[in-house]
Amino acid sequence: MQWLLILFLVVGVLSGEEELKVKITEDIPYVDVEIDGKIVRIQRIQDTEHKLRNGYVKTSRPAPPFYVQEFEPIKGIETIGELELLDFIQKKYNLNKGLLIDARISKWYRLGTIPGAVNIPFSLFYEKEYADRLLQQLGVTIKDGKRDFKDALDLVIFDNGPWCQQAVREMKQLVRLGYPKDKIHYYRGGMQYWQILGLTTQKP
Repeated sequence: MQWLLILFLVVGVLSGEEELKVKITEDIPYVDVEIDGKIVRIQRIQDTEHKLRNGYVKTSRPAPPFYVQEFEPIKGIETIGELELLDFIQKKYNLNKGLLIDARISKWYRLGTIPGAVNIPFSLFYEKEYADRLLQQLGVTIKDGKRDFKDALDLVIFDNGPWCQQAVREMKQLVRLGYPKDKIHYYRGGMQYWQILGLTTQKP
């Protein structure tokens, strides 16, 4: 009887995966992320006729300020794509070793974000009264005015997309404050690329 139950569960999982018309990759149908004790499934929208109807369908924005950002805007900080971000969620975020940061101002964050992301608007790191408090929440130890980054979390930082400066400004300020570059990763595609690929978003 136990073997029948196991077989049923395995078949159920496999058949569930086979029903997905649109997978993330050939081998990855979805990725689960734990948020406040609940599992949220990140997958692509299954409607192959689906089109975006929000602000991310725009191709052109006034520049300044919306210039296209460099692929590697800060030497020493790795730029990643969607698959690397999903891997980060599985191997770092889900194990409490990493944090996914939405660097946009709060009104954008409230409209929807990548599941699991916390909102730390880029401007907060420029305010001295908040900076050290935020750094401590990122695992930085501060004693006698000195910052110790030994146990600092790995971070993935993103914003609206390649035309947005908010993530880059946040990363630059983190580096000025002493945050190690090898603990910061830049998801340049941001919310625009995430949504173009039909990946799950969540309203906080």
